[in-house]
Amino acid sequence: MAQGEDQDMTQGMARGMGQGTGSAAGKPFRILGVQQIAIGGASKARLRALWVDILGLETRSTFRSERENVDEDVCALGSGPLAVEIDLMQPLDPGRKPAVHATPLNHVGLWVDDLPAAVAWMTAAGVRFAPGGIRKGASGHDICFIHPRGSEEFPLGGEGVLIELVQAPPEVVAALG
Repeated sequence: MAQGEDQDMTQGMARGMGQGTGSAAGKPFRILGVQQIAIGGASKARLRALWVDILGLETRSTFRSERENVDEDVCALGSGPLAVEIDLMQPLDPGRKPAVHATPLNHVGLWVDDLPAAVAWMTAAGVRFAPGGIRKGASGHDICFIHPRGSEEFPLGGEGVLIELVQAPPEVVAALG
């Protein structure tokens, strides 16, 4: 697709979603802020050496999932409902997918005030979601992922970045809303 065609498609899709002027008109949800940054590596010990030992992040919990192929330390930067989660991840099996270590900046998580409404609206607007749907994440919040790449059926994706949408709990909605 030529650059001009790409820009025309993007502008046309934006107008169709009530976004022609950059406003949020018509959306049944709001993105509230950054919930997490997930960092993958071959070894959590090496990641902890920097993020916990040197930078001083607090490890809040751990999470292991065969399905997600991940062994994860959930750390925090800041405190209270506005703390940003920094997830330090290594694969359970480096030869299996998802390969949480293959992209060092694995994904960015965003708080959303109404996850089901956001997913429905974004799907109708052509956003491609990764398989798995809405489910419980490592910190106990409902989550889902915007796929890093669009497809023919759903042309909008993260342009190479995996984006996690996280249902904000009431205290986060109140603090950021």
